[in-house]
Amino acid sequence: MLLRPRQKTFVERSVSALGEHGNTLAVASTGFGKTIALAGVAGQLLAGNDAKACVLAHRDELTAQNELKFSKVNPNISTSKFDAVTKSWRGQTTFAMVPTLARKANLDAMPVLDLLVIDEAHHVAADSYRRIIDQAKNKNPDVKIFGVTATPNRGDKKGLRPVFSNVSDQVFIGELIASGHLVPPRTFVIDVGAQEALKSVRKTVDDFDMKAVDAIMNKSPITDAVIRHWREKAGNRQTVVFCSTVDHARNVRDAFVAEGISAGMVYGDMGTKARRIVLQSYDEGDIQVLVNVAVLTEGWDHQPTSCIILLRPSSYKSTMIQMVGRGLRTVDPSEYPGVVKTDCIVLDFGTSSLLHGCLEQDVNLDGRTGSGPALTKECPECEAHVPLAVMECPLCGYHFYSDKTDDLQPISDFVMSEVDLLKRSSFQWCDLFGDDAALIASGFNAWGGIFFLQGRWHSLGGGKNLRPRLLAMGERTVCLAAADDWLNENETDESAHKTRSWLSQSATDRQLQFLPAEYRQDFGLTRYQASALLAFTFNKSAITQLVTTASDSDRRAA
Repeated sequence: MLLRPRQKTFVERSVSALGEHGNTLAVASTGFGKTIALAGVAGQLLAGNDAKACVLAHRDELTAQNELKFSKVNPNISTSKFDAVTKSWRGQTTFAMVPTLARKANLDAMPVLDLLVIDEAHHVAADSYRRIIDQAKNKNPDVKIFGVTATPNRGDKKGLRPVFSNVSDQVFIGELIASGHLVPPRTFVIDVGAQEALKSVRKTVDDFDMKAVDAIMNKSPITDAVIRHWREKAGNRQTVVFCSTVDHARNVRDAFVAEGISAGMVYGDMGTKARRIVLQSYDEGDIQVLVNVAVLTEGWDHQPTSCIILLRPSSYKSTMIQMVGRGLRTVDPSEYPGVVKTDCIVLDFGTSSLLHGCLEQDVNLDGRTGSGPALTKECPECEAHVPLAVMECPLCGYHFYSDKTDDLQPISDFVMSEVDLLKRSSFQWCDLFGDDAALIASGFNAWGGIFFLQGRWHSLGGGKNLRPRLLAMGERTVCLAAADDWLNENETDESAHKTRSWLSQSATDRQLQFLPAEYRQDFGLTRYQASALLAFTFNKSAITQLVTTASDSDRRAA
């Protein structure tokens, strides 16, 4: 398996920081593939030696997912599990469940570790994590501590500085939008007569006073105006609404239902079974609008969601980004057949965008990250070294306020330049017919391609023992990213062709034998171009069927 170029930079910066500081936190937004990058860091530190590592997670599904992806990236490094069922340290890397390992008897039996990796590292402030970290340090004072998370800033204000002295890298949402791994948001800041009152709401320890917000926002005229604006700008989209209180959420849900719109509601004290039923109904499309109170801020994703409504302000920009992030996932057509998603509408009826500046204005829009160490600055609050571009310290939550007044001006659309994925790809992409409507790349095991039909791009992948499948539909960047990821997943460094001498060699007689007659007269045809053409020729029927079927049956999410 290959890492994306940005993942490789992430790995290089993390390994460098671990060498310099002995610990580091790396932050990556949803959609980056941090589990793959985590595996890349561990693999570099473990390859060719007998060092021992442990990867911590707090849920069974995360432990299993981490081990599976680790083995894809590092097939030569042995693994084992330490959880409620299996307690083994045999592997060079052990994937451990925190609640199990944190018990005293299990900690006492833990071997000496050279590397401790912490997934969802914002949990390190918890006692169970600290017991494991302290024991690892007691057994080996030189153990390296590596943490990864998408959400470093905790609601309880407990910083991560006691564990991490620095942040090696931070991948912003804008980078992932530019690279096609998330869809862009389109933000509308709408005043329904509540903005001035909201500006006077006081802050509590964790956030704004939500009871005071409720007193302002939980009114029928305001809710009616919200639904009217939603109909105008996003009336056919699956939508997630963030409210201030349970009573506010209930009234908003009931108002949508009264307008003939299917709506459901989830909140913190709701029973597990009841919540699961509502979320399943939303996932299956039976519910169009899902209203919540502080439940869906993190740890939940539904790919077809393409509208976010903010009916509450957020005192922290990280919380606002988490809420908006619920709508930025791209859609996998194998999970949601026919759904096409090109952007996410964000309707902000509060003051978050005015307070923090729109999401689009505080991200790396050009996608350029460069190589080598990240430029850093020192946090004046906790003295940690953090990436230069961050506006909120991931370790203590300190805000680096900007003096630019234009940061506070909302915008209604998303403007950015597309990352040139064709140049960044590990594979050479061939324009099959010279009209930029069909591009394909191939490796030793797989091929990927993007095809334009009826105003929309389609991404497909296939290969040896891999039946052709639809990977994505929608914007060109998203489709190209999906096809490139397919190749990365199924190929290795040995099968990436950028430096292969046969890229420029002439096509072989055997290749020409299987190509259509018109290509046999092309004396400039290279061996690699012929390989890409053959991949298309041998799979043309399946490609045509997948693309035409998808175009005929698509239903737009955005």
